Amino acid sequence: MDKYIVKGKANIKGTVSVNGAKNAGLPILAATLLAEGEYEITNIPNLTDIRTMAKLLKNIGAEIEWGDGKIKIKTNGCENHEAPYDLVKTMRASIYVLGPLVARKGEARVSFPGGCALGARPIDLHLKGLRKLGANIELKHGYIYATANRLKGTGIYFEKKSVGATANILMASVLAEGETKIQNAACEPEIAALAEFLVRMGADIKGIGTETLIIKGKEKLHSANTSLIPDRIETGTLLLSAAITRGSITVEDCNPDHLGIVLDKLEEAGFQISTTENSISLNSKGPKHPIEITTNPYPGFPTDLQPQFCSLLSTIEGDSSILETIFSDRFIYTTELQRLGANLKLNENELIIKGGAKLSGAPVMASDIRAGASLVVASLYAEGKTEISRIYHLDRGHDKLEEKLQKLGVDIKRIK
Repeated sequence: MDKYIVKGKANIKGTVSVNGAKNAGLPILAATLLAEGEYEITNIPNLTDIRTMAKLLKNIGAEIEWGDGKIKIKTNGCENHEAPYDLVKTMRASIYVLGPLVARKGEARVSFPGGCALGARPIDLHLKGLRKLGANIELKHGYIYATANRLKGTGIYFEKKSVGATANILMASVLAEGETKIQNAACEPEIAALAEFLVRMGADIKGIGTETLIIKGKEKLHSANTSLIPDRIETGTLLLSAAITRGSITVEDCNPDHLGIVLDKLEEAGFQISTTENSISLNSKGPKHPIEITTNPYPGFPTDLQPQFCSLLSTIEGDSSILETIFSDRFIYTTELQRLGANLKLNENELIIKGGAKLSGAPVMASDIRAGASLVVASLYAEGKTEISRIYHLDRGHDKLEEKLQKLGVDIKRIK
């Protein structure tokens, strides 16, 4: 099992590029099941989760060809309608194949999903939406069995915003008969990217990027090509890596519009931010200030960046706070940050951060992708050497993170 060895007190300075967004790539890969044909997806990151989704598509019957930063998919066969436990248990996003399979093939057998341990993340919104579209759903032996002659368009209101459910129901509805109206839909850039890809495939979708999506179903779609949008979470993680070292960085090939509130919070904390159409620069000059953060669905503050922000705020004098409203167990990472010296007090879903901690290196363990990222960020500031184990979690969401940090001047090594 690989681990990182990080020498602290880094001084990050330089320019780095980000990869395509994993959270856009996973539903787009699943969407290729909606129509026969050949697809090419570029700016694809070489991540464990992307490879798992490719294996799942191959298991269903797709032909997969990997290239340098791109993947070619042929979906002419795809007669197997099952997503088996052995693949699904490692990645929650495997549930994305449920909607496309039912919509195109009329049946699906998908294992209950696994993935990061972030508390209860029920799939009831996925299943309620499919039932409203006319699918028959049975749950038995750890699997979801879904069948339908042809899905029927309908009105769907999500009780709470859900990226996964919005993606799944959106993909199912593009082949449903009639019109589907999805209200309280997730507005994340990754959902907009999926919708735009579906439009390229011939789907009729209105309201992209808003809380209301109106889809007029088509009898048939066709294949299409696309390039993934930049990964906004990787962008934020790199910015925070520079911020905690009080360094400077320019992140290229990103989209500043996707990180509005994140950049606002960095400026509120005392960092200088400048942007172009596809780059963000951070400078650390000037005094730093404690801040308050509340996670919310997009365009609110992303829960996937609050662990990394916690690492930064631990080093800024004064009391900061993070209120988590998305995942019940998101703060699982705090015990490992405390091993590095962070002064944290958890009260249910609110974390109080006593800033100005003198972090010091220690052996720590990643429990999920973003928890691992928070430990990497903290290790850059800590005195001495930090050993981070279970970095296979990081490999699910960060492509060659150590190489990017090395380029920025960090002494970080991956040990087999």
